[in-house]
Amino acid sequence: MPKNALTTLPSTASVEQVVEVIERDGGVIIAGFISADILADLQAEIDQALDTSSFGHENYFVGTQTRRASRLFARCKHMVDVVLHPLYLGAARKILQKPVDVWFGQDRTTITPQIQIGMTQAIQIHPGQGKQPLHRDDTSFLWRHPHYGREARLQIMVALTDFTEANGATKVIPGSHKWDDERCPMPEDTVNAEMAVGSALLFIGSTYHGGGTNSTDKPRTGLTMGIDLGSVRQEENQYLSVPFDTLKGLPSEVQRLLGWDAGENFMGWVEKGGKMMSPHTFLESDNVLHALGLVSADD
Repeated sequence: MPKNALTTLPSTASVEQVVEVIERDGGVIIAGFISADILADLQAEIDQALDTSSFGHENYFVGTQTRRASRLFARCKHMVDVVLHPLYLGAARKILQKPVDVWFGQDRTTITPQIQIGMTQAIQIHPGQGKQPLHRDDTSFLWRHPHYGREARLQIMVALTDFTEANGATKVIPGSHKWDDERCPMPEDTVNAEMAVGSALLFIGSTYHGGGTNSTDKPRTGLTMGIDLGSVRQEENQYLSVPFDTLKGLPSEVQRLLGWDAGENFMGWVEKGGKMMSPHTFLESDNVLHALGLVSADD
């Protein structure tokens, strides 16, 4: 393995093994992350979503030869399989849900933070697209390093085509999650996250990375999603992105991950009858807005 190359683990690896590599290197590749029986359907769902999108315009960050599509839980039923994958969700829980001790008066209390789906996006890099600027995904939260002493995001990039150096595989700087905010990321520090279709790159929000240059004659397609701390704002507004009818058909755990939950630290509650309640309570109603008292029975 070349010096500083990303480690690749099999899909049979344990959550503990995955977390150990991520905490050491900032990211890890999981070979065969998506099973063959799901992969074809997921590819078709993502292709359909991308068919509704256009190329970026005059923006060096999103790419003028790159197509992007979001709102993926409204468009792709197999997003459930990605977010509930034991290695992804399990690693997110271990990395992000680190308990915090706080005082309530003279009582010492331990609070475990929630996690939530922060964003979803299909990214298709077409021939001629140049490399993306290296960046940290937790910049969305204006996260500082290493001041906070904890991570805010575990990102995934699922390869829906082979990822190669030639077609724009994600470029990653292993170990950069340990850098402070004064050190500038340089192209010569990167390695290519080359992986076969169906594999996935898992990396934390503090790891520098960016899309590569596609010098081939075919597009490179990936599916990315972020699982974040529940105490930061969701990058993509999931409440408007996923229709109620679709939301109510999702597993309860996914509904909660999409933000329909309230945590021990009083984040996300809804007032009803003077009580601070979890919004998940109202998903069992036929009319969520009516149950919340936001519209009258006749609306």
